Amino acid sequence: MDFAAARRNMVASQIKTNRVSDPLVIEAMGAVPRERFLPAEQRQFAYVDEDLSIGQGRVIMEPMVLARLLQLADIQTGDSAMVIGAGAGYSSAVLARMASSVVAVESDATLAAAASKTLAELNVDNAAVVTGDLQRGKPEQGPFDVIFINGAVDMIPEALKQQLADGGRLVCIVREGPIGRATLITRTGTAFGHRQDFDAATQVLPGFTKQPGFVF
Repeated sequence: MDFAAARRNMVASQIKTNRVSDPLVIEAMGAVPRERFLPAEQRQFAYVDEDLSIGQGRVIMEPMVLARLLQLADIQTGDSAMVIGAGAGYSSAVLARMASSVVAVESDATLAAAASKTLAELNVDNAAVVTGDLQRGKPEQGPFDVIFINGAVDMIPEALKQQLADGGRLVCIVREGPIGRATLITRTGTAFGHRQDFDAATQVLPGFTKQPGFVF
């Protein structure tokens, strides 16, 4: 299979046609080999326009959703970024082509090791995968200009918002029933802004679901 051609087609048919115009996003999505973050038997599906399961309740996010979230974050080349839920490492690799540095937090040690290995094989030297609690993030390495939550959430932990630098942006999909909304959180001093954008049916990250209340 010609993966390079499939990647060019993904950018042309899935990304540019869905209101993505940020040149940093387009270049990064066109450069990072999505197939390298999948097991060999799944690589033929690397450029389909849907989430791809990598096990442990995790997915590689649909290309269009990832691209639009990254565009919403308005990433600059000098930004420091944190990824919550590194998974296979694909989104971290894409972000690493756009930002200055990336810290990717992963709670599953097996996924973290695999992501680190793939990033090293691709010579991505400005992204580091660390094992830790996804809801806690990595405050000792912040603050961050950009925080990207690599999956949908029912709620955004306050601890992650507090790791934004002044002027920082956090992007994720916040679930509202079966469908989620792309959400941008911005920080100005001690105040936080909130804006919603497009719809997405992204899978919820483990640990980010609301606990059901008591029913009397």
